[in-house]
Amino acid sequence: MGYLPPNSGFTLLFEAFVMELASAMPLTALGGIVNEHDTRLIRIIRHYVNKARETIDMSEVRTLGVDETSKAKGHDYISAFIDISERKVIFATPGKDHTTVKRFVEDLHTHGGNAERIDEVCADLSPAYQKGVNEHLPNAEMVFDRFHVMKLVNEALDMVRREEQKENPLLTGSRYAWLHNPETATEKQAKRLHTLTKLNLKTVRAYQIRLALRDVYEIQDRTRAEAELKRWYFWATHSRIEPVIKAAKTVKGHWDGIVKFFDHRIANGLAEGINSVIQTIKRRARGYRNTDNFITMIYLSCGKLAFNLPHVTNLNPL
Repeated sequence: MGYLPPNSGFTLLFEAFVMELASAMPLTALGGIVNEHDTRLIRIIRHYVNKARETIDMSEVRTLGVDETSKAKGHDYISAFIDISERKVIFATPGKDHTTVKRFVEDLHTHGGNAERIDEVCADLSPAYQKGVNEHLPNAEMVFDRFHVMKLVNEALDMVRREEQKENPLLTGSRYAWLHNPETATEKQAKRLHTLTKLNLKTVRAYQIRLALRDVYEIQDRTRAEAELKRWYFWATHSRIEPVIKAAKTVKGHWDGIVKFFDHRIANGLAEGINSVIQTIKRRARGYRNTDNFITMIYLSCGKLAFNLPHVTNLNPL
């Protein structure tokens, strides 16, 4: 059971050894160990991944995280749907538009899940995901991811810095100092920030606004948090710093979903961690020309699948 077809040319132990190592190293390196081409290895991996996915149960899925990743730099995207409670990818599909949610729901139903039981979806500020959730997950509340809201303000801060450093060379090379929180900055970054924050710069004001938003997210009481967010919005929109004003208006446009974070306390930090694993997969293969192969490796590394394989620890192929 679970074997490749009899004419595959592989033994069960060989297949088991490949599956044991496949999530831990690039396919090219694995191919060198077993003296086999990576296209034949991915065939083994895809077979077992597909068999394992046939058995997964999605009947208890209630809270989702959705995140996008590129297949290769500047190329096609893949959307990963994450069961936040189980901390695993349960579905991945090409694209990042609203139809990805439709395909997720179809797969959900195939595995015993119910779209009407999905309570919360944590995602970025993408209108496409919002449309998909509204159309296909009727009872789900959108909770806009804290990570992406902060990323929005970080990008505004960096835009201010890049523009201002044209007139003030003291800002040159200071990008990462501004994007770190004070407690996580290196000693060198902290010293530079100590010097720069004494100057009358737009970048300094944008940085202070960024830190203020971070502090809002630390508030536990929902009513107080929303009140502080309103104060933050007033400050940001009256800052006379155009990128900051634009970011604040984007926050205002997504207000309900952002405030819901303080009710649900879910965020896509888990999704970002999984995305880091996915980026490692991509780097190992230097991008995947074949989208199906990339998705297969995502399931292998991030899906917590149960494979029907013998125990192969200490198996020596040489």
